[in-house]
Amino acid sequence: MNATVTSITRRSLLCTLTVASLLTALSARAAEAKRDDTFLEAKDAGADFQVQGEYVGEKLGVQVIALGNERFRAVFHQGGLPGAGWDGQAKIEIDGATADRKTTFATADGKGYSAEITDGTTLTGKTDAGASFTLKKILRESPTAGAKPPVGAVVLFDGSNADAWAGGHTDKRNLLASGSKTKQLFGDFTLHVEFLLPFRPFARGQGRGNSGVYMQDRYEVQVLDSFGLKGLNNECGGIYTKAAPRVNMCFPPLSWQTYDIDFTAARFDDAGKKTKNAIATVKHNGVLIHEQYEIPGPTGGGAPEKPTPGAIQLQGHGNPVFYRNVWIVEKK
Repeated sequence: MNATVTSITRRSLLCTLTVASLLTALSARAAEAKRDDTFLEAKDAGADFQVQGEYVGEKLGVQVIALGNERFRAVFHQGGLPGAGWDGQAKIEIDGATADRKTTFATADGKGYSAEITDGTTLTGKTDAGASFTLKKILRESPTAGAKPPVGAVVLFDGSNADAWAGGHTDKRNLLASGSKTKQLFGDFTLHVEFLLPFRPFARGQGRGNSGVYMQDRYEVQVLDSFGLKGLNNECGGIYTKAAPRVNMCFPPLSWQTYDIDFTAARFDDAGKKTKNAIATVKHNGVLIHEQYEIPGPTGGGAPEKPTPGAIQLQGHGNPVFYRNVWIVEKK
């Protein structure tokens, strides 16, 4: 066999191996994209769940997002965590991965912030200036979690039954599943809702624990696992596609979270013409995210505006999102 033939054979073999490697990689990515690992309780959620979460130290907070297959993203907040010291300025995001029981975060060029987590409770690292830091993992709780309904409130769900809900059903934990709306209709009100998002590390965007709280079945406050994300108007706390929250207060998945909503319905004249927009003030986990926001019209999937009361809907979106301690006070 001459040198030319040998060279062609080698190039052909190399090409075949390259294509095979590429196909294998694409196949692996496709298989990963189809993964639907969904966890409803922390005890079952695995090692990645133990790493993800919130870490805080002196004038610095970090949110670690699990992305599946021992991959993560760390989001650095100067001053502290969102709603607890963050200065609201630009965030620093660094990807990382776990190997040999250590999760490491570093930029591709080795410059900038770096960090590592070795025990699931402590994050250590250095800033871009070389200053060392040590952060401890915390589990935040909403200050209004477990809030008792005041005198005169209508208790919509307390764990005993789902009778107040059309199509409502509970699971073995006596939690209300998403995908139902109240039988009773409401005008102006204050509403307290507590919700639990699943841990779905391979899911992305709107597939990551999607639900929503609809006021009057017309205006949605989005419910979504947006932990560590930008806080857009279609993410958790957003008045869906209308207004982004002032700050992304989404806790990590499998943490109980709260919405406290003060709602004033749209007003109409005798001819049925709208004269005032509906108004909503919303607190997410006790932090103000919308103040007296005028909602210009129904959000996506919402019922048409009318001078009539409407239901509270806990949107079902194919995701196992659950609710507890739901009550409402009508404003007379």
